[in-house]
Amino acid sequence: MKRLRTTAVHGGRDDLADLGVHALPIDLSTTYPIPDQVEGGHALQHLAEGAAHATSPVYARLHNPTVARFEQALAALEGTSAAVAFGSGMAAVTAVVQAACVLTGKSHVVAVRPIYGGTDHLLSSGLLGVRTTYATADRVADAITPRTGLVVVETPANPNLDLLDIAAVVAQVGDVPVVVDNTFATPVLQNPAAFGATYVLHSGTKYLGGHGDVLGGVVACAEEHAGPLRQIRILTGAVLHPLGGYLMHRGLATLPLRVEAAQRGAVELAARLDAHPGTGLVRHPSLPGADPAGLIGTGAQMRGPGAVLAFTTREDPAAVVRRLRLVTPAVSLGSVDTLIEHPSALTHRLVPDAAREASGVPANLLRLSVGLEDVDDIWDDLDQALSSHCEEDYIKPSSSGFREPAAGH
Repeated sequence: MKRLRTTAVHGGRDDLADLGVHALPIDLSTTYPIPDQVEGGHALQHLAEGAAHATSPVYARLHNPTVARFEQALAALEGTSAAVAFGSGMAAVTAVVQAACVLTGKSHVVAVRPIYGGTDHLLSSGLLGVRTTYATADRVADAITPRTGLVVVETPANPNLDLLDIAAVVAQVGDVPVVVDNTFATPVLQNPAAFGATYVLHSGTKYLGGHGDVLGGVVACAEEHAGPLRQIRILTGAVLHPLGGYLMHRGLATLPLRVEAAQRGAVELAARLDAHPGTGLVRHPSLPGADPAGLIGTGAQMRGPGAVLAFTTREDPAAVVRRLRLVTPAVSLGSVDTLIEHPSALTHRLVPDAAREASGVPANLLRLSVGLEDVDDIWDDLDQALSSHCEEDYIKPSSSGFREPAAGH
């Protein structure tokens, strides 16, 4: 088995030598010549039934070679037999819910908060005809019913970096499929399928693309689960554009280097923020006390703490963001530049306030996705933005990675 960095560079490129090319080709065709209409009909039938490939792509909504190469590469990194790409991360989430619940007639979902706000809103909206019960990670089994078709978790969680033991959740649910949003960790740091997850979800817009210029989603899973996802993609038209497939596939080659570099910066910044008088609660899996279950380390669930962190501010978080000059104030994450956003105002705005607060996402929390800039330049910007209203006599409480601001602040 090839090692991670080799797989990231070479995955999904097996046919390039036969094509006589070195760089990934982009197939922009929307339709394909079918001299033998009978054979073309059989190809269409196979693809419509969820096959990964056929004798002809027939039509771009059914299959695209560029997207298929990206899917093969991502599956190789996640250690699954298949992957299915979609036009956005939310299209991927929707397809998983439809495959696991709508197609099976099991209209109940169990979810562990916090999760990405868009996913939370989709599950609670009733739009897909499902009813959702929210449970803590250790009480998932209590929420399972004969009608449960899917369990939804995210680890590290968006936006507060909560860690969740995937194998422990899987052990609670019997044969109910579990989908793990692996966007924050990426396959560089975590492979949920190895711990029993049925579906491994990525917003490819983030780290997989890595440069803030492509929108897409992808689900890694066993082939038996990929077929229904392909059928849903064909029928709903939630296809990934070939250019998006190309950009995310190209992004995989540098994914390990980008994640490892950004992670180093995040570890350093988390420690500095934890000691800063302008912050209260600081969350990053590298901080003392942040990983009580020992989920991070060699041979553990996660190979590193990741490059996203979160912290509360002692003043209005919007004021802190306004003073930033280098860090980009924007939603999304996983780009080469450092991004900051206010979850309660933006990504988690549609999650009810009480539910958001109860899941560990206070109103004054900021989420920081660390990029590839020099860490001292990022720190200088954060420091000046946080220092404006710090009292000189304020003493920072001792760090645990999970503490609240000092009384009176």
